[in-house]
Amino acid sequence: MRKGITEWIKGWKAKGWKNASRQPVKNRDLWERLDELCETHNIDWRWVKGHSGHLENERADALANRGIDELGEDRCDR
Repeated sequence: MRKGITEWIKGWKAKGWKNASRQPVKNRDLWERLDELCETHNIDWRWVKGHSGHLENERADALANRGIDELGEDRCDR
């Protein structure tokens, strides 16, 4: 996610929201909303190794998985 918002998003926008494989960027609506929020907030993006016992990361993972379960798998396939 960090690389997506700090590096890749610039290219996606320049290429009409296409990725390096010339395919549509998945979850474009979420990336666009995150991009909007980055304009109004000062965010320090940091990489955290997943599933390493980092309390906040484990909580974020649990919430994301709960959201997937609640929305159904269709959202993940976009």
